[in-house]
Amino acid sequence: MVGWSLLLMIAAMAAGERRRDPLTQAEIDQVRDASWEPQQRLGLYMKFARARLVALEQMRNDPKTKDRAAQTHDKLDDFLLIYDELNDNVDTYLNRKDDIRKPLKLIIEADTEFQAKLRALKDAADIPAEEVKTYEFTLSNAIDTLDSSAEEHRQLLADMEEAAKHKKK
Repeated sequence: MVGWSLLLMIAAMAAGERRRDPLTQAEIDQVRDASWEPQQRLGLYMKFARARLVALEQMRNDPKTKDRAAQTHDKLDDFLLIYDELNDNVDTYLNRKDDIRKPLKLIIEADTEFQAKLRALKDAADIPAEEVKTYEFTLSNAIDTLDSSAEEHRQLLADMEEAAKHKKK
């Protein structure tokens, strides 16, 4: 009994370790080089998230694509992991009391763009139901995350603008 439990635990840990990073090595290097520049670093995460959605659209529009459902799931998951990292970095810069009003404005624009692209995928009528089932949860999670984050980003910007007004007085 203990042997099976140990085996299951090891298998679960090994599966967790195989999780690949959604960023390429070149992207990781770019992020590392921009670690103390909020505008540059946040811009990189937006660029990488956008690139994942563009790759998703290209893959979905390619008639030669094999295993479209699984690839859609994986690309959505990569997008979501990068977007979560963007949000983590926003939090880090806020905790450091950095002025991130400029990049926040760009993030809010990107949020709107990303929401439109994900909703277009969700509303696409020509996708077989079996295919949708493969990535439906990940897509819903991405849309929910974007919706709540977009609202949070707008509120953060409003708060930062208000604080800047009081600081000038």
